[in-house]
Amino acid sequence: MTIYDPRRCELGEGAFWHPARRQFFWFDILGRRLLSRAGEAPQEWRFDRMASAAGWVDADRLLLATEAGLAILDLDDGTLTSHVPVEFDRPDTRSNDGRADRQGGFWFSTMGKQAEEGQGAIYRYWRGQVTRLFSGLTIPNAICFSSDGGLAYFADTDAGIVWRQRLDPEGWPVGDRQVFLDLSAEGLNPDGAVIDAEGGFWCAKWGAGAVMRYDTDGQRTHQIQVGGHASTCPAFGGEGMDQMLVTTALDGIEAPDAGQGVPYLVQPGMRGLPEPQVIL
Repeated sequence: MTIYDPRRCELGEGAFWHPARRQFFWFDILGRRLLSRAGEAPQEWRFDRMASAAGWVDADRLLLATEAGLAILDLDDGTLTSHVPVEFDRPDTRSNDGRADRQGGFWFSTMGKQAEEGQGAIYRYWRGQVTRLFSGLTIPNAICFSSDGGLAYFADTDAGIVWRQRLDPEGWPVGDRQVFLDLSAEGLNPDGAVIDAEGGFWCAKWGAGAVMRYDTDGQRTHQIQVGGHASTCPAFGGEGMDQMLVTTALDGIEAPDAGQGVPYLVQPGMRGLPEPQVIL
């Protein structure tokens, strides 16, 4: 485990690997910025709104989930252009987790800015249109997808529950969601998550300073500790997809030390899956 970048985030989130640019990206939600590194050179994009998750459109553009809806970021000139408004008329909510699905869509969540109970929802962007899939959540998180695109995973951090949802060939939910993990008895808070090449579910645990892997039967197989108390989101990347970036946060931590709020690079001993391209 090493510190990947020394810049500290109030609320690090939304880590992902851009396969066309060969770079990790991550957000500081409360700091209203996106961060990355081009080799040894730090990069940063600042916004006029909170943004939290992204999918890659091409080598130069990202689709961003923001507190006003979806927007397109031009990585070269820094222009952020509104694309589809979502909850723009609700100043009490913001975007949270998100990830591209295997069919070229993009799932993202919203939540109350003060984590108000039941104010969270999960949406899907599909070729220009946004559809609300789930509501009544508090802190929707852990959005990720099986390698064949037939399963979606998502969580409510506040409830300590991770669900698994069957999807049709176009990526739409079929039938009822099923409980995959109930972590409430352990006092574990599921945050961001990602699926590895063997189908394992890697989930950051807010408050535990760790990323934990579960097999498809829901049995815990691995645990990786990172610095900082509030681990938030893992992402596989690197040339062999065998590295993992894990974001952390300062938010809500009294007297944080230097190891909190920074992203960590770890060697999980397993390979991840390429991040799918979003189709506009």
